[in-house]
Amino acid sequence: MNMPSLKEARKRTNKEVITEKYKKNKELGKTLKNKTFHIKTYGCQMNEHDSENMIAMLKEYGMKEVEDFENADLIILNTCSIRENAHNKVFGMLGRIKHLKGIKKDIIVGMTGCMAQEEVVANTILNKYKWMDFVLGTHNIHKLPEIVEISFKERKLKIEAPSIEGDIIENMPADRQNKYKAYVNIMYGCDKFCTYCIVPYTRGKQRSRNKDDILKEVKDLIKEGYKEVTLLGQNVNAYGKDRKDNYNMANLLEDVAKTGIERVRFMTSHPWDFTDEMIDIIAKYHNIMPSIHLPVQSGNTRILKLMGRRYTKEQYLDLFHKLKDKIDKVAISTDIIVGFPGETEEEFDDTLELVNECKFDLAYTFIFSPRVGTPAEKMKDDISIEEKEQRLYKLNELINKYALENNKKLEGKIVDVLVEAESDKLGYLMGYSDTNKLVNLKGNEDLIGKIVKVKILEAKTWSLNGEYVE
Repeated sequence: MNMPSLKEARKRTNKEVITEKYKKNKELGKTLKNKTFHIKTYGCQMNEHDSENMIAMLKEYGMKEVEDFENADLIILNTCSIRENAHNKVFGMLGRIKHLKGIKKDIIVGMTGCMAQEEVVANTILNKYKWMDFVLGTHNIHKLPEIVEISFKERKLKIEAPSIEGDIIENMPADRQNKYKAYVNIMYGCDKFCTYCIVPYTRGKQRSRNKDDILKEVKDLIKEGYKEVTLLGQNVNAYGKDRKDNYNMANLLEDVAKTGIERVRFMTSHPWDFTDEMIDIIAKYHNIMPSIHLPVQSGNTRILKLMGRRYTKEQYLDLFHKLKDKIDKVAISTDIIVGFPGETEEEFDDTLELVNECKFDLAYTFIFSPRVGTPAEKMKDDISIEEKEQRLYKLNELINKYALENNKKLEGKIVDVLVEAESDKLGYLMGYSDTNKLVNLKGNEDLIGKIVKVKILEAKTWSLNGEYVE
């Protein structure tokens, strides 16, 4: 067993990051060929892209993907550990799979992703879920085919999730789930250590990919017909800070824009690292989309300090208004946590005040969820769940109000939409505007895969209805 360790996961050293190239192992595959697999993905865009990599690797060795996990020879849960609810969903799913394994004893069951990299989860599996076959951490998913083949042969629980600072594996194959939009990792890990967040422990230290490798990936995607890339990282704005070539996120954004890709997005941003230079570059290039996710987490400076966020309410608002002033029609979304340990009613009111000023286009709102091993877990939490739920309800009412108001401003306007597929709304197509609004539109199927003009006819809180304008 190669168990994760919370103590080791906290470490940050000056050890050089090693970049290696993924290579298919010609010795593997005989056991895997023609077997079926199903991957269930939880969590963020980084997890979604990890699943794209895993799907591609398994297919390389002759495995076939199936939609129904009950028909699979191999089931993988690619997990998220950001909140307790994500944990509960995964363990609930494992309960269903255990029942299935009682009937189909030959199936292999594995866990990957951030939960796999948590010491407390690995110990729980070791003690209560010994019927599972493997746990594979975030630092070595490139070894997935190897551990899957061993699992089919040995059928004994293996945990391969060492807590290391992490390296970079280039040339990973990807079975992309969208034909027109692609995720591109630009960095891994995080060194911010916000007091409530488990990610620095599960994803390792901050490490940026070489710019040439990133630009080559974008250029290859253009050749393959992709219209849009989203540059991914736990904190994309910190790109380059760990390197010695003085090449930063603003430089990378400009170079990606210059490749000619029709749309560039990036996430997730930490306000601390959002520079004036970045703002100028976004404003300068029409193919960098005017849509920014800028998590605030709280509107009170004392709570922000307890969270380890490294900025004040006033500094966040200064940045927010700079973005609004300098970037034409920019849409800004955010994350907000309510009920952080010690948050008073007055401090929560500061968050409402900030929302009233910013009028966000969208916000992901959550009740504080303690993560084992983080400093916030040990903070005194004397706010009742009823009070937390009441605060969340009050916040969401405000968020919904401004989301609808912002969308209403688009009625009668013409927006650019990348049409992706048929909509769940019968008779419509769906896509996203430059400001990342979901748009349902009337139009022929030959519009799919194109960026087209759409006149907005009706605005709803979370979507827009429109018609194609020739």
